[in-house]
Parts: sequence; structure tokens; C-alpha cells
Amino acid sequence: MYSVHKDNKQHAMTRLSVNINKIATLRNARGGNIPDVLKAASDCQRFGAEGITVHPRPDERHISYQDVRDIKKIVKTEFNIEGYPSPSFRELVLSVLPDQVTLVPDPPGAITSDRGWDTVSEQSFLAEMVSLFQSHGIRTSLFTGTELKHIEHARMTGTDRIELYTEPYAALYPVNREEAIAPFVQAAVLAGELGIGLNAGHDLNLDNLRYFAVNVPGLLEVSIGHALISDALYYGLENSIQMYLGQLEQTGKIKESK
Repeated sequence: MYSVHKDNKQHAMTRLSVNINKIATLRNARGGNIPDVLKAASDCQRFGAEGITVHPRPDERHISYQDVRDIKKIVKTEFNIEGYPSPSFRELVLSVLPDQVTLVPDPPGAITSDRGWDTVSEQSFLAEMVSLFQSHGIRTSLFTGTELKHIEHARMTGTDRIELYTEPYAALYPVNREEAIAPFVQAAVLAGELGIGLNAGHDLNLDNLRYFAVNVPGLLEVSIGHALISDALYYGLENSIQMYLGQLEQTGKIKESK
């Protein structure tokens, strides 16, 4: 059994980080500053979000690099920046110094993240990137699938956490939720044994979040953007955040009762 990283203590309730990329997408569709991304970030915190996530891409088609710098000034909870560690991304992150950086293997033109890192073939590069960010006091997380070899090799990079790519779970959940969750439970158990903290994100929503969080051990944080912002069109931003927090609160109570 490997020693557990000091960051990876079991929490009764998983933290909710709200990805506000889609707020910026809507703003950019029209130009100007409506909706106001900074106000949205501030409001998400005021409404109960325990973190703010952004994923700036090279073409800045939603969150811009300047947005990232401006958001840093107002985040009072936790600031998580996702992205491919290109030279410009590295420069941005090291100038902003967020609480967490999540490294994602997105090619420049990707619409959204669609896979995790191959930590076997990319181990040397990832270890270099992890060391770089950690040397500046930034917690690192690697976006991964559930392949056990990729989690084992993630540990060899020295990363603090991994973020499990949950689109396969979300796609299979309506058909067979037991089958959908099984590989994520196995991945989570291994991550815990290796002393790696566990995050998750991609296509988690009000239908599938509770089941995932209840059954995946050691889940520290979920990052949710598209579904939550879409729900806000119907329920409002504050109500939507509270609904997601409610799902996680139920999870915490179930875990405490076990």
C-alpha cells in the first residue's frame, strides 16, 4: 500500500466546482459583455459553488486569457484552470497561480474534451509539466480515463490528483447504470491505493451525479459546466447550483451512514 498524499483525505461531501466556459460562449456569440463572466463567477460562489473552473483554449472562443487573469482576482473559493499545457497555457497558469491546474490532452481545435491522457506514452512529458506547476505551489490533476495502467502511470508523474473523464459513464448510465459505474469504481479504488486524489467531470448532470458520487469512493471534487449552465436557463443559476449541491449533500449523508 502506498502512502496517501496529505491532500487526499476522505471528505464526506464532494466539492462542486462550476465550469463557466458556457457563460463566455454566450457572451462571445453577441460581443460586448452580456452576460458578464466576472459577475457569473462571483455569483456562482455567492450561490454556494465551492470552486470555479475555466478551460481557456488557444482560439479563446469562450474563456479568454484575459478572463482568466480577471477571474483570479475575484475567486474566493478555489480556482481551477484546465487545458493542454502548451507554452502559452503554461505561461498563463504560472502568471495567475490558481489553486489547481488540470492538464487535458486536447488538440487545438477540439470542441470539447473527448479522452484522457495516455500516461504511459506521455509519462515523461507529464512528469515535467507536473513538476513545473508543483514547483510554483499549484496542485496538479491529470485528466484520465479508467484504464488501470493509465492510473498507475499517472502516479509515476507525481501528480496530486487525477480527474476521471466521465462521458462514458454518462452515455451508458440510462441503459445500465451498474455497468456504467463499474470501471470508475475500480479506477477510484486504485487511485486511493496509490495515494492519488480523485476528481471527476464531463457530462455529469442532475440525473446521473448522485449515483456516481455515492458509488465512487474518495471522490473529492466534480467539475460541472455544460449541464449546470443549461439547467440554469430553466431553473436560474442560483437554483441550479443549489440543486447540484443537494445531490452531493445527499451523497455525503449516505456515505456517513455506511
